[in-house]
Amino acid sequence: MQRQTGYIATITTSTSIIVTPSCAQASNTKSRTDGYKVQHSEREWAYILSGPQYNILRQGGTERQKSSILNTFTSDNVGTYVCAGCNTPLFDSKDKFSSGTGWPSFSSALEGVEEEDVDRLRATLDGREVRCSTCGGHLGDLFNDGWLYRGSSAAKTGKRYCIDGASLIFKPENGGEDVYGDLPPKNKPIHYQPSIYRDAA
Repeated sequence: MQRQTGYIATITTSTSIIVTPSCAQASNTKSRTDGYKVQHSEREWAYILSGPQYNILRQGGTERQKSSILNTFTSDNVGTYVCAGCNTPLFDSKDKFSSGTGWPSFSSALEGVEEEDVDRLRATLDGREVRCSTCGGHLGDLFNDGWLYRGSSAAKTGKRYCIDGASLIFKPENGGEDVYGDLPPKNKPIHYQPSIYRDAA
């Protein structure tokens, strides 16, 4: 798939947050810069990343359900999902499953994924933020409700990584064009919610 540019991303400016059972509000005050191997100034990140990628990875934004082309991918799309900010491998296609939430979902992660350290009760009720361990980019949230998805790989791990597609690039196993997760499905505009996280820059 060719990398497309020039489409308009609509950013919601309302201060209200829409909460669904699939997307919990979490807070993480840890810096998205300090201690990470790959670092850039915010101006450099804004130049390197597309608008949607910057909104998700650097500002902790959340895309609306079904707004990423990667939400339509299944485990039949064999390859690796990498960080759109630094190309760190994050998820294997064999661990992708259809959660019905509207966000790309995975039952487990590769070593490049960092999980927020919170107590077990909060992790179960609210979920926890997951980031790229190389650049600190926000990816989405981890929930301990994998058991709800009977017949899926998540039922075995008990985990559901609910990931914003714009934070990812899909690299096919046998070569071919990379697929950028900030592209919407055909004929569907992409919309973003304001960040639900406290400023962690």
